[in-house]
Formats: sequence, structure tokens, C-alpha cells
Amino acid sequence: MIKYIKQLINNRRKMHIAVILCLLVIYSSAQAWVQQKNQQNPNLTVQAPKTPQQPAQKNGKKLIVIKKASILEQREGFEPQILKDSVVLLHDGIVMYCDSAYLDEAANRFDAFGTIEVIQGDTLFLYGSYLQYEGDIQLLKVRNNVRLVNKDVTLFTDSLDYDRIGNIGYYFDGGMLVDSVNELTSYWGQYEPAKNLALFKDSARLTNPKFVMYTDTLLYNTENKIATILGPTRIESDSATIYSTKGWYNTNTEQSLLLDQSRIVNKEGYRTLTGDSILYHKKEGYGEVFGNMHLQDTIKKIILTGHYGLYNELTDYAMATDSALAIEYSQADSLFLHADTLQIFTDSIYKQVKAHQGVRFFRVDVQGVCDSLQFNSRDSTLYMYKNPILWNENHQILGDTIQVFFNDSTVDWSHIWPNAFAIEDKDSVHYNQVKGKDMKAYFDNKNIRHILVSGNAESIFYPEEEDKTMIGMNQTESSFLSMDFKERKIEKIKMWPKATGKMTPLADLKPDVGKLNNFMWYDYLRPLDRHDVFRQVQRKAGWDPNKRRSNRSMPAD
Repeated sequence: MIKYIKQLINNRRKMHIAVILCLLVIYSSAQAWVQQKNQQNPNLTVQAPKTPQQPAQKNGKKLIVIKKASILEQREGFEPQILKDSVVLLHDGIVMYCDSAYLDEAANRFDAFGTIEVIQGDTLFLYGSYLQYEGDIQLLKVRNNVRLVNKDVTLFTDSLDYDRIGNIGYYFDGGMLVDSVNELTSYWGQYEPAKNLALFKDSARLTNPKFVMYTDTLLYNTENKIATILGPTRIESDSATIYSTKGWYNTNTEQSLLLDQSRIVNKEGYRTLTGDSILYHKKEGYGEVFGNMHLQDTIKKIILTGHYGLYNELTDYAMATDSALAIEYSQADSLFLHADTLQIFTDSIYKQVKAHQGVRFFRVDVQGVCDSLQFNSRDSTLYMYKNPILWNENHQILGDTIQVFFNDSTVDWSHIWPNAFAIEDKDSVHYNQVKGKDMKAYFDNKNIRHILVSGNAESIFYPEEEDKTMIGMNQTESSFLSMDFKERKIEKIKMWPKATGKMTPLADLKPDVGKLNNFMWYDYLRPLDRHDVFRQVQRKAGWDPNKRRSNRSMPAD
């Protein structure tokens, strides 16, 4: 239009000035209308500049390609190209969106600003406010409001470096990873989407609706939801607290394998389970222990150990085998009980202990052996079955079954039936003896005070002068018999309704007399101390009068 006006003027055609002014007004109005339309819809008039065709590779390395940019500028003295408005860049399989960018084609790198979005494949998305990308080494550095999304996993942080070659992203100023089950936070962390692995270090925490895990170092599988424990770890739940330094925990099934003497402590803190390896099933409430099991209840005052065991926190059931040992320490003198297999059943008030095969126990005031044993705290009663033998000081009691009644964990009295036999060792040559079908032995201050025998009562005892010189051997038979003891010596014997007997002077005693039928002195079986309960010893046939307690060897610690 202007060119046309100038031509009219140059050709010196005569035209009224009003016509020229009208044309100028029309042109100005048209320009204003075009600008208004461009503001309403820039795409109607503004098009991306035509850029020269970019090579795909240079020196064997793939180059960053401009897919789209509404404005492309090249400033004097500023090497990178300036890309503005709806910028889209491509490089080796990824698409990168941003509001604006500086592209340095020579260095094969760019800086992106605004709303950043990086897409790799159809599952990996990366968002942020600033992005620096090195094309040659394929390193993405994203800053501010960063989100890395891979399927159902989202990583939040403010600073993330993502190595495309190693396919690994890592943060170093705090971050949080969230999936469908857990939320994990730490100061430093890395995430490998292809391997579904995330590593967290420095104040790491895993939060689950049912528990919280605090640790120094944690490896987490986002696919199977298994957390691998790599350092000192504490797991807190509504039922227990776990302490471990090595192992794994399935956050989906709540099963775990805890290694290196891990501990499980109940919520109230009075019951602790420790072991070399603990296979823990939290939903079912039980732990299976392999190696150096140690279960302690500080309220019920009992410890259970063994090289293999089970514990159910829901039913309060415990079992130990392979060098199994139960320690009851409610009194000043602890009871040490060993058997091939030990079981403990407990409720809120009472406990029941069962021992099977090779039972041996020791306490200062009482020792015993048998094939199987059961103790009930409800009635404070101990049952011994199959070849049971009970010792107290220099007394031995045996029979087919022995029942021991406790009063405040101290032996009160015992019941032996049938084939009851009680023996008192006087000098390892002479023995006071009493036997019968049924026997009750009563204790006072941890010593035998009274014995009552019912049915076919027989006895042999050696009365003494005041100077404790033995007079001879007194042998009796009756239906019932009772003995009273004082200061560990027989004080009085009573027999009824009828009794027969004889007194033989000590000088007239022959070597083959002095023992009731089926007399056996099993002192060599007797546990000597807490360690001796593990000693394995076979029961001998017949009686060995030369066996002395001092001849028994102490087991090695």
C-alpha cells in the first residue's frame, strides 16, 4: 500500500491530498486489527522459524535435535541458541519439553527452564523447574520440585541427577519415594527403574500403614516390596519392635528374615526373642529361630534357649530343641532345666513347661532326671515321668512317677508312686532306706522333714549313739511307716498297725546285706551344677558301691 502511494507521488500525478490521507487511515486500521487478532490466537499468524536440517550424529555421538520451538534466537556474543515457547527437544529415545532453553549444539548440551517434562519410553516421566542435560554422557540434572514417575512409583526431591546410560537416578539433599504400599525417605538415595531397586542412606525411614522402619542403610525393591536391611535398623509396629543389622522384610506379607543376632521385643518391652537367624511371620505372630535362640520373659521370670526354636506371640507358645535349656529365676536360686525338647505355654497369668526325653534339671536345693516332665504354675506342681529320680542334699527319691509341689517356688512336698524308694546316704557305704507302694516326702527350709509310706513299707536304717557312732542295722516291714528328720538325720520312725523287724549289730553285718530289694544309688546321674544338666550319661544296671560323688568329673564350660 505504501509502495503504491509513493509511486503516485513520484509520478507526480495530481491527486487530492484528502485521498492520500484516507488511504493512510485505512492502512493504520488494518494494522491494528491484525495485531489484535495475533494477541487472541498467536498460532494464526506466528509460525516456528524454519531451522536448517540438523545432523543425527557427529563424531559417532547422537546429537540433540530441535523438534519444535515457537521462537529461535541467536544473540551476538552468546553461543547457545535461545529457544522459546513450547520447546520440544529429542535425544536418543527421550523427549524433553520445556518453556524455554539454551541449546549449545557444539557442546551437545542444553539448559531448560520453566515447566520441565522428560519422557523416556512409555513408563518413565521426569518433571521439574530446571533441567541441565549433557548429551554426550546422557546425564540429566533436574532441580526444584522434581518428580520421577515410573508406573506406580514416584520419587520426590529438589535435586536429582539421572544417568541414562546406567539408568539410575540419585538425590543428595533429601528425597521421598512413594509406591502403592510404602513411603520411604532419606537424605541420600538412588533409584534404578529398570531393576526396580532403590537404595536409601542417611536417616532412612520406611513408613507402612502397619509399621515404621528406621535405618541407616536400606535397599528396597519396588516390585516385590521387599526391604533389605543393610545396617542398624529398628522396626516399630503395634505389637513388637524389631532390632536388626542384616536381613530382609517383605512389607506386603510382613514376613522377614532377620540375621546376625537380631531381636524382637514385644510392645510392652518385657519379652525378648533373639537368634542368629529369625524367620518372622508377623501376621501369624510367630518367629522361627535358627542358632543361639534366647527367649526371655522378665515378668514370668523365665528364659528359654536352644539352637532351634519357635515362638508365637499371639498364643504365648515357645519351643526349643538342640541343646535346649529353660531357666526359671523367680527365686534367689534359679532352676536350670534341660531336655531334648522344651515347650512353654503361657497365658496372662500362668505358664506350663513341658520337657521331653533326656530331662535333667538343677537347683541348689533339688536336682532331678527323668524321661519327661511337666510343670504347671497354676498349681505350682511338677510332674516327672518314666524313671524319675529326685535328689535333695544326701537324699535320693525314685519311683515310677514323682509329683513335686512348690510353695512360692520352694519345694513343699512330693508324692512318689508306685514303687517308691527313698534313700539317705550316710557315709557312701551305709544307707538309710525306705520303700513302699506310695510315698509322700515333706520338706522344710529346702530339706526333707518327714516321709510317709503307705503299703508294703520296708525300711533299713542305722541308729546312732549320741556321739553319732552307728549301733547297727535296723530292718523293718509294716503296712505304714513314717520318718521324721532333724538336721538332715532321722529323728524318729513310726510303723503301724503291725511291724516286724530285727536289729543286727554293726560288727555282725555281712557284705551282701544292708540293701533292700531293687536298691540303686544313682548319684552318678545327678546334675552337679547348671552346666552339668547337658552332660549325657547312661543309666547303669546294678549298684556300684564304690561310686563316689567326688569321682565324677565336672563338664567343660
